[in-house]
Amino acid sequence: MRHSPTVLSSVRNTHCLELIADDRAFTNVSIAYICLGGFIVAFSMVFLFAREKLYVNEVVLGTVFGIFMGPHFAGVFDPRSWGSHSNAITLEVMRVILAIGLFAIGVELPKAYMAEHAKSLLVMIVPTMAIGWFIVAGLVHSLFPQFNFVSCLAIAACLTPTDPIICAAIVGGDFAIKNVSERLRHLISAESAANDGLAYPFLTIAIYLTVDATKREAIGHWLLVGCLYQVILGTFIGALLGLAFSSLMKFSHRHGVIDRQSYVMQYLSLAIFVSGIVSTLGSDDLLAVFAAGCAISWDGEFTVHTEGQLFSSLIDFVLNCVGFMYIGAWLPFESFTIPALGITPGRLLLLTLGVLLLRRIPPLLMLYKWIPEIASWRQALFSGHFGPVGHRDMGVGAVYISTLAVQKLATPQNPPITQEDKLATALHPIVSFVVLNSIVVHGLSIPLFSAWCNIRALSGVAFDLYMNVGV
Repeated sequence: MRHSPTVLSSVRNTHCLELIADDRAFTNVSIAYICLGGFIVAFSMVFLFAREKLYVNEVVLGTVFGIFMGPHFAGVFDPRSWGSHSNAITLEVMRVILAIGLFAIGVELPKAYMAEHAKSLLVMIVPTMAIGWFIVAGLVHSLFPQFNFVSCLAIAACLTPTDPIICAAIVGGDFAIKNVSERLRHLISAESAANDGLAYPFLTIAIYLTVDATKREAIGHWLLVGCLYQVILGTFIGALLGLAFSSLMKFSHRHGVIDRQSYVMQYLSLAIFVSGIVSTLGSDDLLAVFAAGCAISWDGEFTVHTEGQLFSSLIDFVLNCVGFMYIGAWLPFESFTIPALGITPGRLLLLTLGVLLLRRIPPLLMLYKWIPEIASWRQALFSGHFGPVGHRDMGVGAVYISTLAVQKLATPQNPPITQEDKLATALHPIVSFVVLNSIVVHGLSIPLFSAWCNIRALSGVAFDLYMNVGV
């Protein structure tokens, strides 16, 4: 039977379309590339106007774009659809972003900064974190009585560190450079980097108390593993690697085998290298990369060779976009209501308000007189507000720590029965809700405050009368 030319042409066209459909590999990965690249291209077109005029950075816009492209709106990018490996992927994405950000903070601090400002940092980090940890645990326990206090301590540990990514976006912006003293900006940056890694001991004591058979066994694990092996050994290895590479690069530079670009490349390569070594050993890789960054620029020579280079700023911008787009699409909106655990949006909102108001501000207002870099209660208030859950403030850091905690717990039963089940089920919903609202509050604080300043200035009231954190 002979077919007409029209029928044969139609068959050939259909076959060609099928081949094209097979070859184009229209996968979730390609969609993610489109979303990420499209957002960065679009934002870079208005970058200067957005950051220096509106004081809106890529953290807020990236999160909003991620939410829009995520499963609850456009549905084109869903990190949680990647099956049993979704938590592992989330953990590693956050790890890389944090590692590079923490290394950059360490490198860009003034030489020997951690030694010269050790007293201030100890006061800013240890008592402030400990007080905030107990305050948040108390808030969680009062709002969600289904959890025992140990589980509340685990949740609070995820909300304790300040996020260096969000913090860097805030203190590195034009508004902060104009209105915040350099010594205060350095202090907030150093604190946000150090306490991100120091969240490990707060988390591990709660996890060990949850999963170990006895309190004695849990405390033993915490002292040996959580403190000595993870924190102290991780910091030592990071500092040792930083000093070793500092000496090696000086030697190479003297013999003319590296140039300025070689130094700049270490922002990316050495951060990932140190993180890989220390995480393979099972130690605290976040503190390690920060220690490596501080050590490699201890004498200031590394900073001299990288000064004026744009590569680190470019990498930081791209990673911020990636991280917060990912977080926006990752947010589990459907889990913000879990009746069996008493989790409702109203209670989560009360928790968020309590965290933002009580976690850091009261401790710093009590302790700032022992911190020479903080000259007034206004500066203490500023430091308490803008050093909360992540520039990466309650953002990348909180998502990383909570995902790490989930990885350490057993897969929960549905419905949850034991405290371990309840904790594993509730960690991401509670932490992600606070993260989302923290990003909004801290991302919009400076734009709203700047607008208020402009309005007051128009009415003849000087800016310095009501807030001058640069004193």
